[in-house]
Amino acid sequence: MTPSFPAAKNTFRRSNDELPGASRFLYDGLPLHVQQLISQSPELGSRNGDLQHAQVNWRSFGRRWRQRGPRRTQVALIIMWMILLWWGEKSASVRSITSCDWQFWERWPQNATPHHVVLLADPQLVDPHTYPGRPWPLSTLTIRHTDLYLRRSFLDLLRILDPDTVFFLGDLFDGGREWDSGSAENKWRKYGKDFWLQEYDRFGHIFLNPWIKREEVSGRHRKERKIIASLPGNHDLGLGNGIRLQVRRRFNTYFGEGNRIDIIGNHTFVSVDTVSLSAKDQPDPATGSQEQGQNHEAGAEIWGAVEEFLSTVKTRKQKALDEELQSQAGKPNDLQYDHRVLEIDDPAALTPQPPTSAASDLSTILLTHVPLYRSPGTPCGPLRERWPPSRRADDPSGPLESDDANAITVAAGHQYQNVLTAAISKELIEKVGNVEHVFSGDDHDYCEVIHRGYTSKGGGVREITVKSMSWAMGVRKPGFLILSLWNPIDEAGKPLSMPQGEPVAGNDRTGSTTVQSHLCLLPDQLAIFIRYGIFLGITLLALMIRAFLVVYGQSGRPNQYNKYPLPLTTSPNKQVEDEQKMASEREASQYGSSSSKWSYQNGLAARASAGRARSTSPGNGYGVPMAEDGSLPTLYDTMDPASNGKTVRAHDRPHRARRKGILDELRWSVLQVASISLLWYAWLVWTIPS
Repeated sequence: MTPSFPAAKNTFRRSNDELPGASRFLYDGLPLHVQQLISQSPELGSRNGDLQHAQVNWRSFGRRWRQRGPRRTQVALIIMWMILLWWGEKSASVRSITSCDWQFWERWPQNATPHHVVLLADPQLVDPHTYPGRPWPLSTLTIRHTDLYLRRSFLDLLRILDPDTVFFLGDLFDGGREWDSGSAENKWRKYGKDFWLQEYDRFGHIFLNPWIKREEVSGRHRKERKIIASLPGNHDLGLGNGIRLQVRRRFNTYFGEGNRIDIIGNHTFVSVDTVSLSAKDQPDPATGSQEQGQNHEAGAEIWGAVEEFLSTVKTRKQKALDEELQSQAGKPNDLQYDHRVLEIDDPAALTPQPPTSAASDLSTILLTHVPLYRSPGTPCGPLRERWPPSRRADDPSGPLESDDANAITVAAGHQYQNVLTAAISKELIEKVGNVEHVFSGDDHDYCEVIHRGYTSKGGGVREITVKSMSWAMGVRKPGFLILSLWNPIDEAGKPLSMPQGEPVAGNDRTGSTTVQSHLCLLPDQLAIFIRYGIFLGITLLALMIRAFLVVYGQSGRPNQYNKYPLPLTTSPNKQVEDEQKMASEREASQYGSSSSKWSYQNGLAARASAGRARSTSPGNGYGVPMAEDGSLPTLYDTMDPASNGKTVRAHDRPHRARRKGILDELRWSVLQVASISLLWYAWLVWTIPS
């Protein structure tokens, strides 16, 4: 029969209130089996032992969390982490795009109603082709975070700038040309067409779905807002003879024809698939002949469709303008043709009669993925990130005429070509006609040049190579280009008046312009990560200092490792753990009755020894055990089980206890700061609309 201790229960509870230090010391002096009887008495027990154990553990954890709960240091660090994460995941992107608002840089008359266009280049969704040697989980984290960066930037762009039209300048995917069973490289064949469809869904989730939802919210008519992603890049199709026709057909099926004409803001945008056109003057892969265009059937299939488009592009521009004028006048597009018999290849067969705008031709903007040819060393201007322009020694204020570091390198290789050839560039400008502006991609960095060698209005063609909007494409500050178009015309397509805007940066023409452009930079994601890393080091250092001060009693809290006036017979760490365990059991239960009696005499408790069996003497006698070296251990030396039975000297125990206490305190404080900060980070990421 298990004895109970009702008197002990009441006496201990009373003494714990009156003399907490003495009662604690006396209770610890009780034999272990007596302490267990007090803790396991029927009045303290539970019908369900497992439930009691779980409740004790949970209460113990909760009590420990409260005892070690966030103090001023942890709270301060948590608040600073919340501010830093908010800045890195929300505020940085919003502030960057807000600084590009139209009102800050547009220079139109007050009554102007410009059309706003955004040009996005080289998003190149990261995939296995981007970093083939990067191990998991780093590869997966790279993909997830680049997608998050692109989607967040695009959503902020739509919400803050609210553009009328968005153009993509190619390289939508990084390995798009490889995701086919007929890939030239065996290591990519395992992915196949299904993987490309998954990548297409990724692109739609990042860009197309937000655009559609924004259109539904704004309530604008679909004709007034366009998102055009049909221009291919060399990472989407390949380049020249490296293009496989089934890959191009797949791309055109899902994104539209790469060669197209759009009337946007009373300007004619002409998109040309120059990665396919580049096959025209590439060497014949079979014979090595440079003149392979007319002789090689496979090459003609690649560039033939582009050549056909260019041969009729002026007629197509006229037809598109007539349809736009009819639409603006509120008339149906029922252009009449002459009743004549014409050959199918006669350009006149495509011309509506009578032409309503025969004497007009809107300003033409050419879109190409690969930049036009320029002489080696042609400077790209001060907005290029990688290499700022060099200065002349005799005139520091003026740029160099040739600056190889600041220029786009004129080079080519497997499935890439930094610029088009001179012959194809000249053919493009001449056949498209009336080209004033060219916008290209591929280089990933900003470059602005004036092509003097091409005939056009104003004596030159201004070309801007747009930055990549992905932070994984070799630029610290990604970006995009925004255009403001204003060109009022009459019913015949002739300009009503030339808007007197300020000259566009980088354009030396002092006359009027109908196009204004502005480079908008996105946050430096690598710098944000570096700031996270620096503050992580500061956090760990601060928590280590705090843990040291707490353990050594300098933090304002009682020092739990040195609170006993007498030497301890067990290691301090074990003593603290036993105290916490016994406290948990006492608070989770009630004390029973006992035949033993406790009484207080002059403030000290005496324990009755009646009924206690006397233990037998140890076989090796009483006394202090010898140390391993045969010497007599110092008073209060103990055997440390963690040291494989080695004797722990009394003067070493406080140091070991403090070291363990520092690590324990550091672990809990890091857990508190990290758990709340990570929850905050997850909320910031999850609140991005899906």
